[in-house]
Amino acid sequence: MASRRKGRILAFQALYSWEVKGAINPGSAKNLTIPEDLLEFSWLETDKRAALEEDIAGFSRLLVVGTIENIAAIDAMIKQHLENWDISRLNRVDLAILRLSAYTLMYQGDVAPSIVINEAIGISKEFGADDSFRFINGVLDSIKRTLQNSQKNDTP
Repeated sequence: MASRRKGRILAFQALYSWEVKGAINPGSAKNLTIPEDLLEFSWLETDKRAALEEDIAGFSRLLVVGTIENIAAIDAMIKQHLENWDISRLNRVDLAILRLSAYTLMYQGDVAPSIVINEAIGISKEFGADDSFRFINGVLDSIKRTLQNSQKNDTP
């Protein structure tokens, strides 16, 4: 498994953990503190944490911190692309994947949207419910199109 993929999975797990611990209500900008143990990946077994390569850990930390720091804008973007669904009712696994991927689409323009969406689909197939990947693909594809259209409108 490529190191970027491992880093994204680790970041997804951290965001899921952060959400489950009640750090934030979806769509709310309350309590945006980032617990230190979250960025140390304390849920990993000691030997796995010790063997974690620093470039993977650093990449994961970048994704986690960036997502949490921009959570209000990210959640607003996700809400805008949910059809007949409320963000507070989303499965927490799906929400963590969507947040991580929306952050990358919105703030990391150097990563091709197709890579972001393919990685999100892969993670959702591994960790989500049976049909989660279809839902995640649809939402992220819609976000991608919105961002591409806004970039076209911004260029002279």
